[in-house]
Amino acid sequence: MIKRDQADVWCSKVVRLRDGECIRCGTTEGLEAMHVVGRKSKILRYSLDNLASGCHRCHRYFTENPRQFIDHLTMVWGVGHMELLREKARGTLKTTKALRAEISKHYRDEFRKMEADSDYVPVSWN
Repeated sequence: MIKRDQADVWCSKVVRLRDGECIRCGTTEGLEAMHVVGRKSKILRYSLDNLASGCHRCHRYFTENPRQFIDHLTMVWGVGHMELLREKARGTLKTTKALRAEISKHYRDEFRKMEADSDYVPVSWN
């Protein structure tokens, strides 16, 4: 299992507040952040382009049915967005404790801006 740190926590809060509902069923209860490309990919782990909100049930469904996840996201986000993710996934990033602290601060600040202004669109760290 991949350990979650504060960068993961704040990034997840931002994506869940940004989306506000499950991308599959529309529920607003018990949202989780779902990674398109898994968290092992450090280059995309903290990218808002790689994250969508889902309820626990839909998150589990998409984890067990990754092809349906990709098909659904292609329909919702478009082919261009998915091609961008594939291109970004080819990159690499080595994280450090200091970098993760910077990412955490970035998303904590973005979260606070979103809370203060419901029209604010969060900026991805990368």
